[in-house]
Amino acid sequence: MKSVKEISTESKILDRLKNHPDSLTLAKYLFADDELQELQDYANNVSIRRLGFNDHGPVHMRQVVGNAIKMLNILHDCGIKTSLEEEQIGTFEDSMCAIILAGLMHDLGMAIGRQGHEEMSALLAQPIIERALHVVFPDNLHRRVIIKAVATEAIIGHMSTRKIHSIEAGIILIADGCDMTKGRARIPMAINHAPRVGDIHKYSANAINRIGIHHGEKKPIKIDVEMSAEVGFFQIEEVLLTKIDSSPAKQFIELYAGVTGCERKCYL
Repeated sequence: MKSVKEISTESKILDRLKNHPDSLTLAKYLFADDELQELQDYANNVSIRRLGFNDHGPVHMRQVVGNAIKMLNILHDCGIKTSLEEEQIGTFEDSMCAIILAGLMHDLGMAIGRQGHEEMSALLAQPIIERALHVVFPDNLHRRVIIKAVATEAIIGHMSTRKIHSIEAGIILIADGCDMTKGRARIPMAINHAPRVGDIHKYSANAINRIGIHHGEKKPIKIDVEMSAEVGFFQIEEVLLTKIDSSPAKQFIELYAGVTGCERKCYL
């Protein structure tokens, strides 16, 4: 059974895709895919209960998709082309499909373990990507090939440890970094009491109240982070900024962060 949060996030995603028929069909197919759901659930079990990390399961992966769709739409509104569009090899719809696939599968490798999980995610994702694209584009090999390639790049590149080159992969990298609010740390904070490696990530994420993604003032995309305590700056500087700095989409991002009631610090 899906959680209330999963269902709510899916509804928001589908609403944002109402003007993108192929992407909408793809998202509906993936949300109904039992194997993908089982993999997401098990990855979260390993992440939280076995390894003591934050949520890396179905809610997180859906949240990343929602963030990525919002950012990609902002770039589109500003007249900025995706890599597939710029190279005249694909459409905006193809780019949207790629980020949906990548967002929903980028952490599947946590089902195996943390080390190298991005490569394991790409491995586990391939059969699901292939059959999903056969459903949406049964007679278009070209679209299936380019979408799978971009989605795979985004999955492998989401940890900022590997050089990526497409705007699409860069958006997934940032969208992943933007999912760091206190809700993501709630379960591991509740069930893990003994000190463990990586606890600073849980405590810093627990200080993040809200992350807004909006049209920017000086650059197309504005990311605005509100936190309850200064420990949240660790999450900004060690996680989000690292991902933005490694992203081909960095030039389109402005970042502000601060404690509630205090002036926001401008990072980018």
